[in-house]
Amino acid sequence: MSLASERRQVGGTKAPAWDRFSFLGRLNYKRQLFILLLPYLLGLFGLVILPALLSIPFAFTDYDALSPPEWVGLANFQRMFQDVYFWNGLRASFIFIAIAVPLRVLGALLLAFLLQRSTRANKVYRSIVYLPTIVPDVAYALLWLYIFNPIYGPLNWVLGALGIFPGAWLLFHWPAQFAVIIMMLFPIGEGFVLMMAALQDIPGELNEAATADGATGWQRFWHITMPLLAPAMLLLLFRDTVLSLQSTFVPSLITTGGGPYYATQYLPIYIWLNISEFQRFGYAAALTWVMYAITAVVILLQFLIARRWRNALYE
Repeated sequence: MSLASERRQVGGTKAPAWDRFSFLGRLNYKRQLFILLLPYLLGLFGLVILPALLSIPFAFTDYDALSPPEWVGLANFQRMFQDVYFWNGLRASFIFIAIAVPLRVLGALLLAFLLQRSTRANKVYRSIVYLPTIVPDVAYALLWLYIFNPIYGPLNWVLGALGIFPGAWLLFHWPAQFAVIIMMLFPIGEGFVLMMAALQDIPGELNEAATADGATGWQRFWHITMPLLAPAMLLLLFRDTVLSLQSTFVPSLITTGGGPYYATQYLPIYIWLNISEFQRFGYAAALTWVMYAITAVVILLQFLIARRWRNALYE
């Protein structure tokens, strides 16, 4: 019998508020996780999955939100393959994924290794690493718009002080693309926390046993640490790939507006332009679902490559 139950029987004392939820303790671990995730899952379904499903019929129509939808079949998809702006957005998105996603994963892993010891200084550094993640996207983009300013931005001032020729980051094709990539390398707080948790979950006895057997630091890292971190790294890789096709919207819209010369007009920007500027809602829905399909294919290829990499680590 719990202490709260005894109090109710003896003194008639009202049970504390937390005792009303004591039924959670009688559930198994998976059911507890499901109950805790239920609000998030309901919000995800109502705000993301359901609107996406409702947009499927519009992908096969010509719809401008002013007149009734007109069924056009696969015309939107046929038009897409002849749309140079679609291919430009797809290319820009692939460039971002190919460069930014591996750097974000490696950055989270490196910072987790550097700050895994629980010291007072490391606790401060961990907070600093996580800080960019909680900054609102618009405020974060405006901050980098100031940093990249070619006239009075601090980045060019530092480069000039080091004797490096400062550049007009947001005025040319490749510098603008790398500017957006640099911007998105800092909000890696969630990946950093995941890597920290995965590192702390590795039993210390494994490294101690390997050291006793004469394994070097590199051998312990490659044959013990990396295989055990592989699931967390794979999860982070998939997550960043999915978010990369969405997280580029605000930075590119605020800093470059999709330019210069459409260099940073990623697929989300082009979809938004079709909705807000051209009122082509049907075409935008088709673009959205093609983006989903491309994301799924990229994740599948990553999974196949990562599985072979993980198998090689265990050999």
